Amino acid sequence: MHTFLPFPFQSSLASRRNLGLAGVCAALLLLAGGCAGRPEAPIIELQQGPLAAQTAARLDALLPADVLLVGEQHDAAEHQRIQQEVISALAARDQLAGVALEMADAGASTAALQPSATEEQVRRALQWDNKGWPWRAYGPAVMTAVRAGVPVLGGNLPRADMSAATADSRYDTRLSGPALKAQQQKIRLGHCQLLPEQQITPMTRIQIAKDISMARTLEQLAVPGKVVLLLTGNGHADRLLGVPQHLRADLKAKSIHLRAGEGSTADSADAFDTVWATPAVAQKDYCAELKKQMQHTPVPALGE
Repeated sequence: MHTFLPFPFQSSLASRRNLGLAGVCAALLLLAGGCAGRPEAPIIELQQGPLAAQTAARLDALLPADVLLVGEQHDAAEHQRIQQEVISALAARDQLAGVALEMADAGASTAALQPSATEEQVRRALQWDNKGWPWRAYGPAVMTAVRAGVPVLGGNLPRADMSAATADSRYDTRLSGPALKAQQQKIRLGHCQLLPEQQITPMTRIQIAKDISMARTLEQLAVPGKVVLLLTGNGHADRLLGVPQHLRADLKAKSIHLRAGEGSTADSADAFDTVWATPAVAQKDYCAELKKQMQHTPVPALGE
């Protein structure tokens, strides 16, 4: 359950017969800080209930931080619910500087939109790919940020830049030797050991390029004393291999591993600052799907 707390000018000022247009505008200026052409006041959406309270308490244990990475399992609906709760809690405290998304490309932004923007306007601003990232899953979190007057920016590497990334050997030096090998192994396993070995290096470069792109977006949004949030897959949120490796040294980053079902907490001990466990999701044979896809099309440029 949630409650909308709209900016409080619900009283029908315009209905007062002795108040002309100039008076209406003046009254709204006092309340909202502007009239025509001025930014709207935020509309904070507060999540409520014991689960939302638990999320808020968990956040308290992680803060202060300049950057908070929330690593999800993309097919776990509970993870997207938690992301919305995190945005709601931080926005209600006026601690949220901005939200960056793996689910939209760098360069896309809602910064020019008002808090009252429609979902269609937001999707258009973010150039949303509903086939790759279902809006029904991510829309609630994105719209909670927009309603709170918080900018939402795409952070992912645009597909048009992927080809150049595969050929750029400079990405091979952006991680330490052991970390690079670990990232390459994650690419193998993440693609079900189906990739030809000669494609491991190019695909790893794409993964690293995506991490760098998201890191630069977070740096762009950073505001002293507030938190910038990244919604992404667990692989990108990994402190040892992912986005945190490419952030400026002066930014304090914390990573959350949203883990669906059973898993080894020990495996996440160094890679994440905390693990938030959620119920398991129905198992799906993604390897069978990938194998079938690879039989009919070239190897896709998949990241985590």
